[in-house]
Amino acid sequence: MALEEVKNIINDIARGSIAPVYFLMGEEPYYIDGICSYLENNLLTEEEKGFNQVVLYGKDVTIEDIISQSKRYPMMAERQVVIVREAQDLSRTIEDLISYVKDPQPSTVLVLCYKYKKLDARKKLTKEIKANGVLFESKKLYDNQVPDWIRRVLAGKGYTITPKAAQMLTEFLGNDLGKVNNELEKLQLIVEKGAQITPQLIEENIGISKDYNNFELQNAIGERNQLKAYGIVQYFANNPKNHPMVVTVSLLYNFFSKLLIYHSLSDKSLAAKALGVNPYFVKDYQEAARNYSMKKVSSIVGAIRNTDVKGKGVGASNISQGDLMKELLVEIFN
Repeated sequence: MALEEVKNIINDIARGSIAPVYFLMGEEPYYIDGICSYLENNLLTEEEKGFNQVVLYGKDVTIEDIISQSKRYPMMAERQVVIVREAQDLSRTIEDLISYVKDPQPSTVLVLCYKYKKLDARKKLTKEIKANGVLFESKKLYDNQVPDWIRRVLAGKGYTITPKAAQMLTEFLGNDLGKVNNELEKLQLIVEKGAQITPQLIEENIGISKDYNNFELQNAIGERNQLKAYGIVQYFANNPKNHPMVVTVSLLYNFFSKLLIYHSLSDKSLAAKALGVNPYFVKDYQEAARNYSMKKVSSIVGAIRNTDVKGKGVGASNISQGDLMKELLVEIFN
């Protein structure tokens, strides 16, 4: 898990085990920024930074510039720190760094932030970085992994959160960990340490409705609560910017796809693992399975696909997204 790997890297640095090269790469910038920030703030004193900490940008430098800077000796300090932001702009020539990585300057800590890309594992540079430095890949979390990430981050700071509240944040913010963390930090400013973060707190302080959201729509459909489902869809139709149909359709597709899996399980005690959900939410699939047969669920999945196509303007260019969602509810409930 990336969070554990990040903790290990930071713990090593805190203990004084500092590598000469940190190559931070991958699709999720949150962890890359976190490790880079820790190195930037903790390796040198404020007095030492003036002469011995340099920040470069990939679009403005060459690999030769980076190597030249890295081979300098520190001035009146034990080490110098060279940080290369947006290093992915050097992707065409990044392999040229191998000559330095093979024999890095012991008094230099070179940090490369290679966001949204990663090195080819088969190339020599990757192997040399692993041998002489730290190679860290920051992978995007899947949406279903984000609620657990939220819970663990908050637990580390002395807070708890209800499963529904974590799900609301995930639905509203997606898997952009930077955005999620910003909202968590806002909540921590107003919630006492040791307190539990609830849907009510999120509604009051972040502006996500605890009653009119995709999570509640999914529950209403699963329970066959038609009045509540139509009410939520109407609310979405009145607030299309905050509730784009493409997100709602995607979440409903995931829900009913997992419901198919739930129906097919011979041992329902394995549902949480098979569905990739928090055990707290298994009851939602149990309820929905009682209300929708496997055959009906297959039909609903097809209807959701058709709605998705229509929502993109194929064969239904004059129908509003609100009306498309109401049509989908008719197919689900009939």
